[in-house]
Amino acid sequence: NVKNLKTHDKGKTFETITSSLENLGYHVKSKVLNTMEYGNIPQNRERIYIVGFKNKKHFQKFNFPNKKKLTKKIQDCLDPKKQSEKYYYNDKPLFEKIKNDVVSKDTIYQWRRIYVRSNKKSMCPTLTANMGTGGHNVPIILDNFGIRKLTPRECANFQGFPKSYRFPNLADSALYKQIGNSVSI
Repeated sequence: NVKNLKTHDKGKTFETITSSLENLGYHVKSKVLNTMEYGNIPQNRERIYIVGFKNKKHFQKFNFPNKKKLTKKIQDCLDPKKQSEKYYYNDKPLFEKIKNDVVSKDTIYQWRRIYVRSNKKSMCPTLTANMGTGGHNVPIILDNFGIRKLTPRECANFQGFPKSYRFPNLADSALYKQIGNSVSI
């Protein structure tokens, strides 16, 4: 779940979840992990993981994974060829608002309704379920052909889905939502 689950309602929500699991006989561990630190995926995605064990020996043996060195770069998740025109902003009204801010091919940007935010860590920002709902929150890049939003396939790459994974034939908005709701692989 989102990392703020731990502090929601001054920690009461998390305490309710933990105590409910413990009352059901589970031994519980939790930790906030970031995809870029544990999955070798260049996405800043902090999530809380809650693991429960009925068997106390298994609980005692369990450790969350160690951090992994991030070797993948933004460019490793992008498709270098020209995408469908529907992803480009070049001839759309938004282009005039973003053209002076989206200037580097090594940065992922976000349109935040009234301004462009660049991601300083050379990471993809957290992909969200509301990507594709009116253009808000879908990360934006500059490629050799212009300024565009990430495609659903590229978003899947930033979640760690294997290249061989095929999504069902759905509208892009539904695919963005599925990808934003998924857990990084």
